[in-house]
Amino acid sequence: MKFGGFKINGYLRRMERLWIMKHFALGLVLTVVLVCACGSGATKSEITAEMAYEGVSNYCHETYDWSVAEENPSIMYVKMGEETDSTYQVVFRSYTGAFVYFYVNKASGMTRMVEHVPAMDIEEEAGEIDVQKYLH
Repeated sequence: MKFGGFKINGYLRRMERLWIMKHFALGLVLTVVLVCACGSGATKSEITAEMAYEGVSNYCHETYDWSVAEENPSIMYVKMGEETDSTYQVVFRSYTGAFVYFYVNKASGMTRMVEHVPAMDIEEEAGEIDVQKYLH
């Protein structure tokens, strides 16, 4: 059948194919987005107290010079501090007497660092790390 020089049946078939392809492609994109969104949340698990300690300890051993503590190990250490509903506190003591308090978020592993120098009564934010990067 012709209408104004166009074949209507052929035109309708092409439009039908385009409509099907468009919806198939949209469905495929939505499926990929859904799988990626669900997959990214599944790879991170909640941080345990042991994981918080291990990650902070590894960070401290990679960042600070521990050679000064070989003769007197008690002047430098990492230990667990207080725990709240959302964070673990891990404490690092430097040979200088300064403390770095690591506040590890239980859900994300993001860790806020606060440095405290008791001899000078100074306390300041010292940065942020992702403790999960230091878990071996």
